[in-house]
Amino acid sequence: MNQTAPAKPKKGLLSKQARETLIAYSFIAPNFIGFAVFTLIPVVYAFVLAFMQWDGVNEMKFVWFENFARLISDKNFIQAFWHTIAYVLCNVPLTIVCSLALALLLNSKIFGRNFFRTVSFFPYVASLVAVAAVWNFLFNPSMGPVNQILAALGVENLPKWAAGKDTAMLTVILFSVWKNMGYYMVIFLAGLQGVNPELYEAASLDGANKWQQFRNVTLPQISPTTFFVTIMVVISSFKVYNEVYMITQGGPGTSTLVLVYQIYNEAFVGTPEYGYASAISMVLFLMVLIVTLIQFRGEKKYS
Repeated sequence: MNQTAPAKPKKGLLSKQARETLIAYSFIAPNFIGFAVFTLIPVVYAFVLAFMQWDGVNEMKFVWFENFARLISDKNFIQAFWHTIAYVLCNVPLTIVCSLALALLLNSKIFGRNFFRTVSFFPYVASLVAVAAVWNFLFNPSMGPVNQILAALGVENLPKWAAGKDTAMLTVILFSVWKNMGYYMVIFLAGLQGVNPELYEAASLDGANKWQQFRNVTLPQISPTTFFVTIMVVISSFKVYNEVYMITQGGPGTSTLVLVYQIYNEAFVGTPEYGYASAISMVLFLMVLIVTLIQFRGEKKYS
C-alpha cells in the first residue's frame, strides 16, 4: 500500500530572528520617527542655517562664517552672553543648596511632612503664568508685601526688584529658584531615602555630630544624585527663557537679556534673521556641551 510522504512545511519569507527583530523595530519606530521629525532634523537644519542668511521670504544665501563674525561686534549678544553666564553661576548653586536643604528638612520626622512636601512641589507644577503673577504681586515695588515688610523694618532705599536695572536679574534668579527647587527636592528626597540608616548609627556611635554625619555620610552617599541634579540645573539654566519672559521680558532695557531670549528676538521679533539666530543657538549649544563634558570628566575623576 502506497503511503504518501507528509508535505514539508513551507518556510516563511523571514526567519524567526528576523521577525523578532522587525517586531522590536516596529515598537521603536513611532518614537524614533517623532524624535527624527521634531528634534533631529530641526537640529541639523539649524546647524546648516547658521551659515545662511535668510529672512523666511527671500532665497537662502550662503554666507559662510559671517553670522559668527557678527557676534563679536553685537552688543546685545555680548550682554546676553554674560547675563547667561551670571545667571548660571548664581542660579545653579542656589537651586542645589535650597533643594538639598529643603529635602533634608522634609526627610526628617516633622509634623505635617507630607503637606509641606506637596506645598514645596506645587510651584513647579503650577501654571507659570499664575506663579509669575503671584510673584510680581509679592515683589511689586510700590505696594508689594515684600517691600512693605522691608519698609516696616526701617529699610529706606527699597529695591525696585523687576523694575530696577540693578535688581532685575536677582529677581529672575530668586523666582527661578523658588519655582524649580521643589522638583529637585523630590530627586534629593529619593537619594536621601536610599541612604542606609545603619551608617548614621555607626557614625553616631563614633561620636559624630549632625554636621559631621552630613559631610561624611550623607554627601558621599548622595553624590550620584547631586551630580544628576547639577547636570539638570546647569542645562536648564543655560536654556532659561520662560522666567525671563514672564518677569522682565529681557528688561529693563537689556539688563536681563539672555541668550535664548536673544535667539527669540532675532528669529521672531521684527525682521526675522533665522541664520543669525541659528548661529547664536550654535554658540549656546557649544557652551552647554563643553560645561557638560567638563562635569562628566570631573565626575569620572573623583568617583
